[in-house]
Amino acid sequence: MLWQPSLPDRYHDMSDDALAAAIIMRRKELGKDLLILGHHYQQDSVVRHADLRGDSLKLSQMAATESKRRGTKWIVFCGVHFMAETADILTGDDVAVILPDLSAGCSMADMASYDETVEAWELVHASLGDSWSGRVIPITYVNSSAAIKAFVGQNGGACCTSTNAAQIFEWALAGGTQPRGADEEIKILFLPDQHLGRNTAKRFGFVTEIDAAGDANAAETLLWDPRKDHGGVAPEDVRRAKVLLWAGHCSVHKLFRPEHVDEARTRFADAGGVTVLVHPECAQEVVDLADQNGSTEFIIRQIESAPPGSNWAVGTEVHLVNRLATDARERGVNVTMLSDCQCLCTTMYRIEPKNLLWVLDQLAEGSVVNRIQVHPEAAHLARLALDRMLARVENTPAPALVD
Repeated sequence: MLWQPSLPDRYHDMSDDALAAAIIMRRKELGKDLLILGHHYQQDSVVRHADLRGDSLKLSQMAATESKRRGTKWIVFCGVHFMAETADILTGDDVAVILPDLSAGCSMADMASYDETVEAWELVHASLGDSWSGRVIPITYVNSSAAIKAFVGQNGGACCTSTNAAQIFEWALAGGTQPRGADEEIKILFLPDQHLGRNTAKRFGFVTEIDAAGDANAAETLLWDPRKDHGGVAPEDVRRAKVLLWAGHCSVHKLFRPEHVDEARTRFADAGGVTVLVHPECAQEVVDLADQNGSTEFIIRQIESAPPGSNWAVGTEVHLVNRLATDARERGVNVTMLSDCQCLCTTMYRIEPKNLLWVLDQLAEGSVVNRIQVHPEAAHLARLALDRMLARVENTPAPALVD
């Protein structure tokens, strides 16, 4: 996490209405040179000013397309650090990507450092031994640092999103960048979210540690914890495993528990029942009990197409759920949080209207602050991991500008 200097007092003293009016004025003044991106988890007072809304990768892809079309000079990314890095990787050198608050990081991304990953890579291969006939193919969730994406790209792996994780698993199991040999064994190292990795592995029929219950030898997934000696696992377990899961998680989605699903079903038992819809960053125990699971975009589409009179309990970030609930209410659809816990992305919440106004004021005065730049060598390798993914998934639709 980077340190964000304090803003001048005048930004703290402005009312919400004054901040909004000043942001609107600056947007008009900066014109097409400016493109503001707003992640779905961002608070309403910020995302209202976004030209484009979406999840992390979709925003970066759309930004690359839209910045070229508009001749954009500055992209202000109202998200978190790894998202701004991805936008910098996918856009031209003539575009400056700006993060309104440098302390807006991602705890999940921070759980996998480059040095820890290199060490794990070496230990895993040492456990497999020189006589092992196979390859370990790394996959990283896009919710990871540019350094991790670069590591994955350098070692023949690819990025994935929660939407296309299964497609990238399939690609890796088939051999990844080169066809799998007849007698070749493929193992996957999945970074940094253990839950997306475990839920995806289960879709491929791999027995997870959870499903194996007390029979550890039956598990085909293995949790690698970099905080423990040798990842907390024995070399023979590494040799048996099919998928190695990094011990990382989303601080928001880990808050949802199986009992929350049971409570939701009880709550709506006399109201026609409820559809439980969760993000695959939730623990497997939650995903297994839910009716549906999918990415942020999937969740949005399901709610937008839900029939009137239906009830939905949604397990994802609270700002998104509240926004969906407000829109759905007008169509007679009842959307609630799966849990009444404060399931808030606290690092995303660090970006406030005052931060947005501050960076826009600086641009208007000729100064680019909080620019996020990925080292060219790391950007090249990270781009390999991103491109391997993008070559195997559907094209992103044309940008939908927010009125």
